Amino acid sequence: MIRGILLDLSGVLYSGNEVLPGALDAVRKIDAAGLPVRFITNTTRKTSRTILDQLRGMQFDIHPDQLFTAPLAARDYLDSHRLNPWLLVHPELVDEFPAADSTKKINAVLVGDAADAFSYASMNTAFRYLLDGALLLAMGDNRYFRDGDAFSLDAGPFVHALEYATDSKATVIGKPAADFYHSAVRSLGCRPEETLMVGDDVDADVLGAVAAGLQAALVRTGKYRPGDDEKLHGKAVCVADVAAAVALALDNPA
Repeated sequence: MIRGILLDLSGVLYSGNEVLPGALDAVRKIDAAGLPVRFITNTTRKTSRTILDQLRGMQFDIHPDQLFTAPLAARDYLDSHRLNPWLLVHPELVDEFPAADSTKKINAVLVGDAADAFSYASMNTAFRYLLDGALLLAMGDNRYFRDGDAFSLDAGPFVHALEYATDSKATVIGKPAADFYHSAVRSLGCRPEETLMVGDDVDADVLGAVAAGLQAALVRTGKYRPGDDEKLHGKAVCVADVAAAVALALDNPA
């Protein structure tokens, strides 16, 4: 039974600046049914305010409390663990985090999708901090994302390069980390097994959610590629789009 829904954003509700067919109606049906919903994303090129403005510009009626992002989770993680990080993030996100305390040692490297800020110099600086004992934190380890009509590298390949160079393992704060999913589920007031995650990334969105104990649906929009559904092995369903996923959830209400 489904008591709550988690919806990925890019590739599920929209692609680029275009709303995907049936997405607006699907979100309205969730609201009409009274099911709690969270919109969750590993996007680390935009602030929460920018994401909300973009969604509202597309006519999605979303409250700030319904948005659950990897950067917000990362900021909470840094605060709760009292870390003094060096940031390897997109320029748009720098002001989302407090500046490092120059009087204290850097004890963490936080990596997001830094885009053109992924230079040799920035990667080498991160590498040196890690060799000096800093923790490696990643706001996601997605391999790629859909950028308009093409695919682009996401943060994952750069995170794994740092792991390889330093013989270390990153702590992933966004999807597919179980803690990220469980925090989103708790905010719904649901249990994992009665929550449906809908996404277009078979690894981070779908199999990550399944590993965290959620139900999941892979949509054939966004970054979906033929053959992705073969990775599911019966652990999740594959449907045409978010409208079909929401219909499935509403056919199996609590």
